[in-house]
Amino acid sequence: MLTYLAAALPRFASPAARLLALQCALRANSRGHVHMPAGLLRGMRLHGRRELWEELAHADWLRTSGPRSSVPGVQLLDAALLDQTPGRSARRRAAHWALRPAPVRLPAAAPPTLRLVALVLAAHMSSAACQRTDMDVLAWLCGHSRHQAAELLDRLVVTGVLAAWQHDRDADEVLWQLPRTGRRSIASLPPSSTVHDQAR
Repeated sequence: MLTYLAAALPRFASPAARLLALQCALRANSRGHVHMPAGLLRGMRLHGRRELWEELAHADWLRTSGPRSSVPGVQLLDAALLDQTPGRSARRRAAHWALRPAPVRLPAAAPPTLRLVALVLAAHMSSAACQRTDMDVLAWLCGHSRHQAAELLDRLVVTGVLAAWQHDRDADEVLWQLPRTGRRSIASLPPSSTVHDQAR
């Protein structure tokens, strides 16, 4: 779904709008209608953010029921979305997971920019001690430049969400470790000119 949204939404779409679009896409019924409860929006720290709905409407991705409603009824306009393979129950489970993308743990007050990067990292997690993904893919899914993505990864290290991250320039991949793996395992990362470790 993150890949679909990266292709369907404009590159300039804000991280908060992307998170809102993800929840809409995962919670839509078979006709593309979505009801977003106020409590859910408050939990996402997006309640009352009418400008996000307008941003998605301006991109012709959805239509809202009216300009005065803070929790509008929504009709998704992209027919390709309704052809997504997972059923509604699977998408609803994914929607709940996307709010707290284990095993990446974010502080409750984390801004949408960090939430989106953490979600993309969590979606690329495997059982390996050191996780990796392509740098261009990470930046594209987050709607950022490569430089912005690197700065956000730095912030995840500073806040303790990641233990460390590194850009393997030869493979053009981002490698990262969660805090539970500890600082000692950073030595097992391939050498690179840029290594970001946890701030003390």
